[in-house]
Amino acid sequence: MEITAQHVWLMISAAMVLLMTPGLGLFYGGMTRAKAALNMIMMSFISAGIVGVVWVLWGYSMTTGTGVLGLFGNPFASFGLQNLMGSPDLLKAGYSATFAIITVALISGAIADRAKFGAWALFVPAWITVSYCPLAYMVWGGGLMSAGGAVTQIFGQVIDFAGGAVVEISSGTAALVLAVIVGQRHGFAKDPNHRPHNLPFIMLGAALLWFGWFGFNGGAATSAEQAGLIWINTLVAPSAAMLSWLVTEKVRHGHPTSLGAASGVVAGLVAITPSCANISPVAAIGLGLVAGAACCVFVDLKYRFGLDDSLDVVGVHLGAGLIGTLSLGFIALPEDGQGGGLLYGGGAQQLIAQSAAVVITLLLSGIGTAVIARVINKTVGFRVSHEAETAGVDLSEHAETAYAFGEIGAAFNPLRQAAAHIPTASVHATRPAKEDSFA
Repeated sequence: MEITAQHVWLMISAAMVLLMTPGLGLFYGGMTRAKAALNMIMMSFISAGIVGVVWVLWGYSMTTGTGVLGLFGNPFASFGLQNLMGSPDLLKAGYSATFAIITVALISGAIADRAKFGAWALFVPAWITVSYCPLAYMVWGGGLMSAGGAVTQIFGQVIDFAGGAVVEISSGTAALVLAVIVGQRHGFAKDPNHRPHNLPFIMLGAALLWFGWFGFNGGAATSAEQAGLIWINTLVAPSAAMLSWLVTEKVRHGHPTSLGAASGVVAGLVAITPSCANISPVAAIGLGLVAGAACCVFVDLKYRFGLDDSLDVVGVHLGAGLIGTLSLGFIALPEDGQGGGLLYGGGAQQLIAQSAAVVITLLLSGIGTAVIARVINKTVGFRVSHEAETAGVDLSEHAETAYAFGEIGAAFNPLRQAAAHIPTASVHATRPAKEDSFA
């Protein structure tokens, strides 16, 4: 079989989506303190390594084919992808793997600065197997929320073109549960040094995410007309969200910031994910404006509720994921003159279907995450010691630091105290006399 333009585009899109995970590592790494930057980047990289293997062995098989009660596919049906050899379906398997990778990597931002790397490495394959694969099968693989599925027959057909529920709401819910179980960082909401240490990293990471998102949303396009709509919507929704975030930030806090610009872009990308092929460009602008302003408010709520969602995964991904998924009940375009959202006279059916998808996703991801996280927490433990957190998880978990500071002076060498008191081979040494205050 000759390679076609569609095959080439799928390969390019898969590469673009894969690049999003290192981009996420930079985005998250810049948002942490300097002494946790490498650990944050490594959590994204190890997600790619683990999920890549899991996907070939049983992950892809669980998202396709004949299912078990419409919940997940048979994990042994395509084990090792042996039955896909010689088939272009291998391209689809590779493309879908990149979605699974970025989804679980997103969760890591909720537990920045305080998680054991080994515990995270155990969480990744368990969560992909228990939560992500079943959701992907239910929505995209022929399961309960696919065409003809049991949920669809009762509530109507769910629209989730690129993963508003499967990717964004599921990862945001998992982040919420994991942040509660792991607990707050020491000094949360009190220590002014809990702030991003490298804003250029954040901006670069956001740029890579935006670039990759054109493959994320557009890789499954089946026609030039659909691809064009997806491309424009993926451009304009984050553009509008960035603007509304900055305006909201200016009104609430007095200054528009670079962190706000990057976060607004991500909020808009999250919101347009489920609807990129199903709403008009004008509606995408409106969706972006709502998502940017709303998420700017959402991220501040963690302080009110005492939730240490370190890098705003809940506020942005769960918040914008809910907005984007439910908005289809109002602004979804009719197909062949039929259906559509409430604003197009389509009735409440689409909103009901979207709401059902949200509830199922919240329950499956929330319960699955709680079980996995509690088992890990009770066995190997999920968070590092107070001493290791104070010294920095880069040193305690990886025996590395992101930056080698010159001997300019004590004030410019923030990691010297930690390095002097914690041997490379041990993370349970004497607590440093002075906590590292570098942010």
